[in-house]
Amino acid sequence: VQLQASGGGLVQAGGSLKLSCAVSGRTFSSSFRTYGMAWFRQAPGKEREFVAGVEWDIANTYYADSVKGRFTISRNRASNMVYLQMESLKPEDTAVYYCAASAWTYTAYGQYDYWGQGTLVTVSS
Repeated sequence: VQLQASGGGLVQAGGSLKLSCAVSGRTFSSSFRTYGMAWFRQAPGKEREFVAGVEWDIANTYYADSVKGRFTISRNRASNMVYLQMESLKPEDTAVYYCAASAWTYTAYGQYDYWGQGTLVTVSS
């Protein structure tokens, strides 16, 4: 499974940005079946943290408290894409954002098996 994240950039506080993650490879196979997709982020000097997740089949979602009401995760199964719409961005949202795929979970808990390369989001004050 290969994950390609894109859409990062520089935005002013209060602005919006939409991240995309292209999912390719053997997402549905005997060895791996995508159950959930998620976005994580890692700010400079901090540990990586969960941001949002979506269940691949029925699109249930799960959000970190810090982004609830501001970020929306979605997926398009036909095109194998996952999105993160980010609104009302704050300087503390500045981080490298990673998409991840899991055969087990779509929440902050559990193992994620595949990771994309990350895309940088910088929010200026």
